[in-house]
Amino acid sequence: MGWTIDDVTRAVARAQERMGSLEQELNEADSRLGDGDTGSMLARVVERMSATDLAQAADVGAALGLLARSTLSATGSSLGTLIATALMTMSRQTKGQVEVAWADLSGLLSAARDAMIARGGAQLGDKTVLDALDAVASAVSGQDDGSAVATKARAAAHEALDRFRSQPCRIGRARMFPDKSVGSDDPGMLAFVRMTDAIAVAPNAATAS
Repeated sequence: MGWTIDDVTRAVARAQERMGSLEQELNEADSRLGDGDTGSMLARVVERMSATDLAQAADVGAALGLLARSTLSATGSSLGTLIATALMTMSRQTKGQVEVAWADLSGLLSAARDAMIARGGAQLGDKTVLDALDAVASAVSGQDDGSAVATKARAAAHEALDRFRSQPCRIGRARMFPDKSVGSDDPGMLAFVRMTDAIAVAPNAATAS
C-alpha cells in the first residue's frame, strides 16, 4: 500500500482546517524575526491549494505539480518559492505513479530538500525549514507502513524544532541579530512542524469536520 491523489487531497483539506488557528501563531513568530507575515502567506497558499481540483490529475506527480503551480500563483515569497520547488521536485519523481510507496517517501523528501538548498542558498544547520525537513526524511527512511511514517514524521519534526530553538538563525533577516533569534523558533520551521502535525495522520483517516 502507498499514498494516492486522494491522500494528497485529504492532506490539503487538513492543512486548510489547521490554518484557521495557525495563521496568527506563525505571524507572531515571524514578527520576532522577520516581516510578521509568514502565517498570512501560508494561509493564501493553502487556500489556493484547496481550490485546486486534483481530480483532473492523471497521477500523483501531476497532482503535486498542480499544487506547485497553485503555490507560485499565491505568493512570490522566499518560503513560498521553496514550497513550490519541493512540490515540483516531488512531482517530477512521481510522474506516472497513481500510487507511491511509503518506502519511497524518504527519498522524495531528500530530493525536495536538496532542490530547496540549491534554490534558496541556505544550508543544513542554518535553522530553517530545511533542518526539520531533513529530520523527517531521515526518520521515515526504510518505513513502508503509513501509520509508522506518520508517527515518526511528527516526532522528528518536533525534535528538530526543539533542538534548533536554542541556536541562532543564520539566514534571512534574523541573521543580522543572531543573539535575538536564540530561544525563538524559525517561522518556516515552525510552519513545517505544524503542517506535519496536521497532515501526518494514519492513512485514510477521515478529515475532521
